[in-house]
Amino acid sequence: MTTTTARDLREGRELVEPELFHRIVQRVAEEHDHDLSMAGRIVDQALAFLGTTATHQGRPLSPSEIVNPGWHEFILHTVDYVEFCERIAGRFLHHVPTEPENVAAEGEGGHDTLSYTVDAIDAAGFSVDTELWPTAHTGKCSQCHAGCTSSPA
Repeated sequence: MTTTTARDLREGRELVEPELFHRIVQRVAEEHDHDLSMAGRIVDQALAFLGTTATHQGRPLSPSEIVNPGWHEFILHTVDYVEFCERIAGRFLHHVPTEPENVAAEGEGGHDTLSYTVDAIDAAGFSVDTELWPTAHTGKCSQCHAGCTSSPA
């Protein structure tokens, strides 16, 4: 396994034009009550997550609870999101909610999925903002209220 150093890492924000990045950041800040700095971190990590999902082979990945709104807000920019998916993945990156009964049963599995996702993002060469990807089991799912995963390739 190759160890990634800081100078090798890319940021998620590099996957979109600065103007689009700022539009999504603004929406995350306004809709989710974050300052622009935190909203920027969230969107950056959502883009790193999506960039990883684009080429990841294996089980579905899942965003952390705090990163998930970055994905949600990007999806609302439908034209830009479709273009991004085609350019980065060559296919649409679906947002797949977990059935409510499966979220409750997931328990420790949510923690495992989050750890797996963080490892995949790191392996894909993206910088991981560890404060936005808590890996300590807190007794609740690491995903949004309904649970969210990427669709398998």
